[in-house]
Amino acid sequence: MRQLYPQIEPHESGHLDVGDGHHIYYERCGTPGAKPAVFLHGGPGAGISPLHRRLFDPDRYDLILFDQRGCGRSRPHAEVDRNSSWHLVSDIERLRTSFGFERWLLLGGSWGSTLALAYAQAHPSHVTELVLRGIFLGDQASLDWFYSFGASEIFPDQWEAFCAAIPPEERHDLVAAYDRRLTTLEGAAQLRLARIWSQWEAATVSLLPDPARERSAQDPDHAIAVAKIEAHFFANKCWLRPGQLLEDAHLLADIPGTIVHGRYDICCSARNAWELHRRWARSRLHLVEGAGHVFSEPGITDRLIEATDQYAASWAGNRELMAKTN
Repeated sequence: MRQLYPQIEPHESGHLDVGDGHHIYYERCGTPGAKPAVFLHGGPGAGISPLHRRLFDPDRYDLILFDQRGCGRSRPHAEVDRNSSWHLVSDIERLRTSFGFERWLLLGGSWGSTLALAYAQAHPSHVTELVLRGIFLGDQASLDWFYSFGASEIFPDQWEAFCAAIPPEERHDLVAAYDRRLTTLEGAAQLRLARIWSQWEAATVSLLPDPARERSAQDPDHAIAVAKIEAHFFANKCWLRPGQLLEDAHLLADIPGTIVHGRYDICCSARNAWELHRRWARSRLHLVEGAGHVFSEPGITDRLIEATDQYAASWAGNRELMAKTN
């Protein structure tokens, strides 16, 4: 199986003022002038990691990574004001123009796949390819699966702890109940709820338990950003109309793409990947056996790097052909 590329460091990093009081942290890695690409992290509310740089061949990609509004090293931290799906789509476009890219590849997993689809459907002429992992459609069915009934049947022990933080009379809408508290509480009370929210996610994302991931999910900055921003986005249905990303899949008609989804992904049903593939003619679907949600599952890593390698080779071949023609 393909492995992550060796560790690299960004050759440029900084903060971009995107307006509304937000400054997003970005990194530029790889080779300037090579194939342009942008990585979209999950959550919403998580952030980029040095591991994400390693999904791309640094000799063949000019790669941008960034922490979305309120995430990671972006400022202000965990801010939900002026922070919506469409603010983030605008930020991606601002990054593209800032770096002078005409078109680029997008790689996004989980919430990152949602954001990649929203951007590509809004700006199809600026997208060369999509590489999507762990498809989350931001629709009511996806939210119900993870926060109402579905994942709860597979992780009843973790689900009981997640529900216990909310009074019984409010458990009919756990997302709204958490959102109300996370946006009004402060200090220790807010952190306690944020850690419970973050623990539910961390315990369910991989095929097998990962104690290190669960410990890192309890980090105060991480837990508050993930819980507060996710609850905010999900309480607002990600600012998508019902079924939007599937209904508008025809807008991807000229964009080739690769969909990678773990067969045993508990966070995001494999049905999401299947339905998207059915509506997107130029997509290739890989349902990875023996894998859950996270990109570090060996089979998922293998397929993601296969895709980025293939699209880099196609880009290089096209450039060589154009050079000979000219």
